[in-house]
Amino acid sequence: MADRVLLADDDRAIRDSLTRALELEGYAVVAVANGAEALEAARQQPADVLVLDLMMPAVDGLTVCRVLRAEKDRTPILMLTARTETADRVAGLDAGADDYLPKPFELDELLARLRALLRRFRPETDGDTAEAVLQVADLRLDPKARRAWRGARELELSKTEFELLELLLRNAGIVLDHSTIYDRIWGYDFGPDSKNLSVYISYLRRKVEVPGESKLIHTVRGVGYTVRVS
Repeated sequence: MADRVLLADDDRAIRDSLTRALELEGYAVVAVANGAEALEAARQQPADVLVLDLMMPAVDGLTVCRVLRAEKDRTPILMLTARTETADRVAGLDAGADDYLPKPFELDELLARLRALLRRFRPETDGDTAEAVLQVADLRLDPKARRAWRGARELELSKTEFELLELLLRNAGIVLDHSTIYDRIWGYDFGPDSKNLSVYISYLRRKVEVPGESKLIHTVRGVGYTVRVS
């Protein structure tokens, strides 16, 4: 069955174009124009993932997040926002959003983020063991066992290093900016002058990319980091 997306955006042009694009990708889409309609739709027929605009009249995306989380609804939520300040992104995550995407955005990135959220939150059965292991090239990570390997070599990672590598692998091919990583790993954005993230990335590289092995952790200058095959 097709994954069901509940899309809420008060901009009709964006709503219509995203609906068409998602349907072409095989998703079943329910599109609404405001937060009140989003809450009603979510309660009537649960979706697999929600895409919410932050700024909507009457009931905004933050309120929708807070209400659904208060009702113990754990459906993954991707927040769309034209506001790029760190405080706004943190507010969205604090309200219960699982990821955010600033406007304007590329469709490919939105689709990749949706796939990542669906993989992350999809219930696993006993037969899903192989699917639970995250892998890019010969780099593998088992979230359940909290173990990681590069080829046959097991990596000795600290708790933070493991969580950082898991975040990058769950979003393989997506460039995660510094603020997103800080929010997801540390729960706080240390600001543009902080060297904390770059230090941990260097730790990871020393363990993941020993001499003779291909580079998998890439820096996108001025933006952030991603894991991908060179």
